[in-house]
Amino acid sequence: MATITLKSNAIHTNGELPAVGSTAPDFHLVDKDLNDVRLGDFKGKKKLLNIVPSLDTSVCATSARKFNEYIKGRSDLVMLTISADLPFAQGRFCQSEGLSNVVTLSMMRSRNFAKDYGVLIQDGPLAGITARAIVVLDEQDRVVYTELVPEIAQEPNYDKALAAL
Repeated sequence: MATITLKSNAIHTNGELPAVGSTAPDFHLVDKDLNDVRLGDFKGKKKLLNIVPSLDTSVCATSARKFNEYIKGRSDLVMLTISADLPFAQGRFCQSEGLSNVVTLSMMRSRNFAKDYGVLIQDGPLAGITARAIVVLDEQDRVVYTELVPEIAQEPNYDKALAAL
């Protein structure tokens, strides 16, 4: 269990992020077209998992926009923004923001992703959705960088995440 804060109030996750050097847990998420998506669907590419509580918040939206800009024109990596939002809301967000380089994935069918990655919030007003975190994977799905953002209302460390890619 990890402790983070929401506006300076302590809240807890169900576990810890995957360890650097470990193989990332597989996942089962849903894309904008309601297709089931697994980690293996991105085989051979570097992956940045931008895990956010909801794209309907300014900090989550900002991180998606910043990472979208970074990966523009990069075919060697994929940026996955993962949230509890429904795929329809994720699609509207990307369309309204003009984000074409982001792959949004929803936990609508299962919270196992959040549990397996140790980011499921256990208590407080956001219980049941994810903490804000970054996980960077290499082409073989090994974890090369993680960040559990200590205050949910803060942005992640973009420079460190991007350097890991």
